[in-house]
Amino acid sequence: MTRLDTAFQHAPIFMPYFPLGYPTLELSIAVIEALAQNGADLVEVGLSFSDPLADGPVIQKATQVALQNGITVGKSLAAVAELRRRGVQIPLILMGYYNPILAYGLTRFADAARRAGADGFIIPDLPPEESSPFETAAAELPLIRMLAPTTPPERIRQVAGSARGFIYLVSVAGTTGARTGLPSGLVDLIDTVRQSASVPVCVGFGIGTPQQAAIVAQTAAGVIVGSACVQTIGESDTPVETARQFAREFKKAVNTARFH
Repeated sequence: MTRLDTAFQHAPIFMPYFPLGYPTLELSIAVIEALAQNGADLVEVGLSFSDPLADGPVIQKATQVALQNGITVGKSLAAVAELRRRGVQIPLILMGYYNPILAYGLTRFADAARRAGADGFIIPDLPPEESSPFETAAAELPLIRMLAPTTPPERIRQVAGSARGFIYLVSVAGTTGARTGLPSGLVDLIDTVRQSASVPVCVGFGIGTPQQAAIVAQTAAGVIVGSACVQTIGESDTPVETARQFAREFKKAVNTARFH
């Protein structure tokens, strides 16, 4: 049984995102460690790129800071290995864009990620029709599929039916970023995807408060929190302690949900 399988045995799970290199590389490693130790069931580990087309202003700013700090794919993979050395046991999913991975070399990247202790990949700009070379290189590590409210029903069935690991369901059209409310029709969308999927369905984009997380966790197997996590921790004078508190609050909220 993989770390991903083990994590989803306790659904719904809390899944924060945080980019390596922000506000510094050492602090980002400490933040992810703190999230893992205080309630995160899985962390999406951000690989920074100069053109993050799926991300809103909060994550764009953070990843630009990381790039200015000199973060690279190689340093990011070394940071994942360091998190494993520090005893982090939860799944770590590498989330980044295809261009830096392609430049690094698909097989080289996948092998290094496997050795570092990664559990899978999210690549927002790599559609299923073009993913075969990467998936061949990644072998047993899953490439997580993304679906959106604008995805046609037939494509939902196609993508969900062949998904591995879990499905990343984007709750709203547009880029990442916390919203004041959850979109209408989200529960129906989750149910539609679940009918075609043999893996857990997790929801991200627009979830900014513990209250929103608790609502989503009633029907989704995982609650993904990105921009709110990055902004709250990044603006703090004590980011590691803030990460601890953030994880505790969201995990408590997700735990209150009666998932079904």
